[in-house]
Amino acid sequence: MDELIARVREVLSTTPDRWRTLTAAVELELLERRPTPGEWSAVECLQHLLDTELGAFQARLQAFLEGRDLTAFDPDADGSRPELAADPAVVAARFAEARARSLASLAAVTEADLERTARHPELGQVTLREMLNEWAGHDLMHTVQAERAVMQPFIAASGPWRSYFADHDAGASGR
Repeated sequence: MDELIARVREVLSTTPDRWRTLTAAVELELLERRPTPGEWSAVECLQHLLDTELGAFQARLQAFLEGRDLTAFDPDADGSRPELAADPAVVAARFAEARARSLASLAAVTEADLERTARHPELGQVTLREMLNEWAGHDLMHTVQAERAVMQPFIAASGPWRSYFADHDAGASGR
């Protein structure tokens, strides 16, 4: 028996609470701090997760289940970055609401559905199995990216312990 659907649900269901906790507990200045110029802050990662939840993943899941091809999603063009002025806790709540709808839709997916295919405008033929793996990986990647952004001032001020954070230190030489 394939356990992919259960594993993906497990990951996707944890993300909203992680964001609600982070946005409630961490000061805005730290959430808006970019680790380096051009890299996203934690708030930008959260906004991107909301944008892709609404503009990509929900629509793609529906397209697979209805036998339609996937539409393009360009986060730079289709994202809602101007809304970044919104309170991060409000964005986290909106994300949680959108994710609840996604999880309800995911509950309808069966093991047989995993081999459904659709044409992605850039990637060609893809399966629902692949898209579900990408969805969970995408969640984790941007949550780790956000946490890495929040870590930077602590890493920089950790003195002789700084070298312990080499894999996450945006200010390390060579990065």
